[in-house]
Amino acid sequence: MAWLYLIAAGLFEISGVTLINKLHRDHSKTAFTGMILGFGLSFIFLALAMETLPMGTAYAVWTGIGASGGAILGMIWYGERKSLFRISCIFIIIAAAAGLKLISE
Repeated sequence: MAWLYLIAAGLFEISGVTLINKLHRDHSKTAFTGMILGFGLSFIFLALAMETLPMGTAYAVWTGIGASGGAILGMIWYGERKSLFRISCIFIIIAAAAGLKLISE
């Protein structure tokens, strides 16, 4: 269950980061509320995951999900630069997070 909490935490982290970008563009109350909710739920689920998982593993995987997800959504939704090197680095982050999961069991 802890890994599901951690994945949920990462997904809410991605939503919070995405809504920061939307907030800078729109200055809307909806984006601000969504951002606060996204980050709040992210921390709650991270805390739940850390009841079982080691802190270093949980934090590294959570950060990896947020960083790679934010970069991917930036390329898809906001026209950020796409390059083979950038995409390769995202895959390295994902592989490292998967590796931490595999060795933490």
